[in-house]
Amino acid sequence: MSLPLIECRGLWKSFREKRVLAGLDLAVRSGETLVILGSSGSGKSVLLKHMNGLLRPDRGEVRVEGHDIARMPEGELPPIRRKIGMLFQMAALFDSMSVLDNVAYPMRHWRTAPEPDIRTRVRELLEVVGLGGTEALSPAELSGGMRKRAGLARALALQPQIMLYDEPTTGLDPVVAQKINLLIRDLQRRFGLTGVVVTHDLHSAFYVADRVAFLHEGRIHFAGTPDELRHAPDPLVREFLEAAA
Repeated sequence: MSLPLIECRGLWKSFREKRVLAGLDLAVRSGETLVILGSSGSGKSVLLKHMNGLLRPDRGEVRVEGHDIARMPEGELPPIRRKIGMLFQMAALFDSMSVLDNVAYPMRHWRTAPEPDIRTRVRELLEVVGLGGTEALSPAELSGGMRKRAGLARALALQPQIMLYDEPTTGLDPVVAQKINLLIRDLQRRFGLTGVVVTHDLHSAFYVADRVAFLHEGRIHFAGTPDELRHAPDPLVREFLEAAA
């Protein structure tokens, strides 16, 4: 059996007196979309940010393609991070830049191609996420769903193997949220992406997930398929599903 693409082993993380992760173990298989569920403040986004080295654990390992990025010097992380795209909860677009310049930013930073090729690539990515023709707009001129899609285009700019999604449907109406869900699934099929999605949106979770992990008190309390989650007899899981529904 091949090694997991991402693996967290014995992960501990605290912020001052607040313990967030408590010996967490989790494996993400190549090509799957794994959804992480949990109550507000349970550490879902904290866990996600460990997967690309934005946060370092107090103890434990975070392995990406077998490399322990938790112990890797900051100067050695960029080649790993290039393989990982991230859609932040609020899209994290630069307000002072156009949509084109936002999406082009990673490619210009890494000098991946001449400027004409970068502009062509930006237009292609915007078409992929359904934002063709928006290059000249500013983030302020975009709706919430459009900002999410522009952020997603930027996250795809360096052709990552892994996509991390932090609450991709938060703040969106049901119709727009479903468009984001469809896009996550389409990107997985089109590019073979491995995805990790943090959400509290059950509809989104059941739609995009190949597997679901339920985070509780700093550990993975349950991991299985969406169908196994629906029928799990565990009282903590049942309580969460009924409350979230």
